[in-house]
Amino acid sequence: MKMIALRQLILFILVPAIFALSLNVGIMIHPVHAAIRQLEEAPGQMVYQSRQTLKDQWGNIWQAIAFKRVRPEGTATIYLRLVAFPGVVEVDHTRPLKLINSLGKTWTANDVSQQIFTDSAHPEPNVAQYDLQPILMQLNPAVPLRLEVPSLSQSSITLNVSPALLEEWRSLTMQS
Repeated sequence: MKMIALRQLILFILVPAIFALSLNVGIMIHPVHAAIRQLEEAPGQMVYQSRQTLKDQWGNIWQAIAFKRVRPEGTATIYLRLVAFPGVVEVDHTRPLKLINSLGKTWTANDVSQQIFTDSAHPEPNVAQYDLQPILMQLNPAVPLRLEVPSLSQSSITLNVSPALLEEWRSLTMQS
């Protein structure tokens, strides 16, 4: 009698625990698929975007929005917009964004922030936009990458980009 009760107790505890563990392992093994959003900005003009939250070396939160804009005539551009909370940082819009992989290879992306502000002489200090198009496909998602955002008030701000996020950004090139 005690043996049957012990088996039932073990099954009652062990089976749900194994099931929960298998779900957690399954979640860890399967890659997260890209979450590309599609928007129609104007007739025939599409925008495809990837939005992620990144933290800098001081723990400040940044919104990283990589997007591809396809205009009605078929031209396309790919940009990266970085947004920090107001008052946290002043981005230096006169210098490019540096992208550095763990092997020491460096790329730069030009600041094109003047395109997003109605008063291009006074851009928002916590927002910057960079042209990724010329370099995006040169970035290898298998090699860790960090962004160095130029700042007016401190040394560069460092943002680490995961391989999955870089792969999501690269997938923008396939959107039409």
